[in-house]
Amino acid sequence: MSNFNKVYLMGNLTRDPELRYTPKGQAVVKLGLAVNRRYTTESGEAREEVTFVDIDAWGKQAEVISQYCKKGRPLFVEGRLRLDQWDDKTTGQKRSALKVQLENFQFIGGPPTGEAGASASAPVSRPVSRPAPQTRSPDPAPAPSDGEAPPSDDDDVPF
Repeated sequence: MSNFNKVYLMGNLTRDPELRYTPKGQAVVKLGLAVNRRYTTESGEAREEVTFVDIDAWGKQAEVISQYCKKGRPLFVEGRLRLDQWDDKTTGQKRSALKVQLENFQFIGGPPTGEAGASASAPVSRPVSRPAPQTRSPDPAPAPSDGEAPPSDDDDVPF
């Protein structure tokens, strides 16, 4: 059986991102995202539920998020689920937390307003990810001259 682990979330940051560096100099940022769901009950009552999600980002993406994101900012996140497990040092019990490992993100809306350090040149709505692989289109076939049939190449038949 195949496995698939992909998460897409859009919500607002619950706190300012916490940027740290590993001993080897790798940037890591921890952030929280609140994702709202609005629905109507059978009786017609409008309700809203909020899900809070912890997210970890690494490398350049961590630095960009730390620089441009603050509490309340909307963010679109693409990632995968990861289960962290550890032993609690005070109680000795096993603990676990389900988190999202960020793989890509996109700013939502315009540049932040009224925040110190915000500039018009800040990247907005631009995904931070690896570049897409370049595909090369095949060379066009030469146009047949008058009276000639086009060249036939059985290797190019799609079936």
